[in-house]
Order: sequence, then structure tokens, then C-alpha cells
Amino acid sequence: MYRHMLVPIDGSPLSDGAVTRAIQLADALQARISFFFAQPDPAAAFDGELELSRALDPEAFTQRREREAESILGRACEAAQSFGVSCTAHTRTAGEPFEAIIAAAGELGCDLILMASHGHRGIKGLLLGSQTQKVLVHSKFPVLVYR
Repeated sequence: MYRHMLVPIDGSPLSDGAVTRAIQLADALQARISFFFAQPDPAAAFDGELELSRALDPEAFTQRREREAESILGRACEAAQSFGVSCTAHTRTAGEPFEAIIAAAGELGCDLILMASHGHRGIKGLLLGSQTQKVLVHSKFPVLVYR
């Protein structure tokens, strides 16, 4: 059965639900978790607010992004540790989060990706570019979707 799960998170309430379910599954399977946060790459996609913040004070921008990642990953690890589930935390800047998620699963030796989905379907899902959908399509790893 599964021994090492990659759990991509973004700090949203839905992501927090996926963290809870991943911890419960890991506890039942006696598996470990690698939590993963893909930091947005402002150079990869236009986001005026990100670009302005980065241009005005690049050092503060970088520090703010790192603090956000540490906070989100720290909360997930605290929750896992309170259940006695072994975990690690990883982050990287990603233009395409789904690519970073799949790469991290391979690099870390994971055998399952467990991630949340906001459940957007049809045109809305296509327009929003679901990262979960992209992981499902491109991953060679089994993917368990929490919705």
C-alpha cells in the first residue's frame, strides 16, 4: 500500500481539508507525508499586483513569499505531528504548479499524490486551469482527489 504521500497545499480552507484527510489516511496506513507548496512565479504569468510588489521592493517581496510558505507548511506539519504522522515540508517557485508537484513527487520518492480540487467543471474548469486536473492528466503517480 502507499507509504509516502505528497500533499500539495495552498492555505485555502479546501486545502486544509485535504491536509486533515491526508493525515487520517497516513495514520491508518502508517505512511509519511511530504507537504508541498508551489510559490507563484511572478515572471511566469502576469499578475499586476505581484509584479508591482516585486518591482518596488524585491527583498521584501521574497521574504513575504517565504513567510507565507513557511506558515502554510508549518500549520500542516503541526497538524500531522499532533497525530504522530511523520512529515516533511517542501516549497519551490513554480510557473506551472502542476509541473512542480509532479517533479516533487518523483524527487521525493512519493507513491501517491493527495490533493484538493475546487470542483470547477466544464468551461469554468478550462478557464481557471485546474492544477488538480493537470496533475491527473500528466502524472505517472496515483492521484487521490479530495473535494
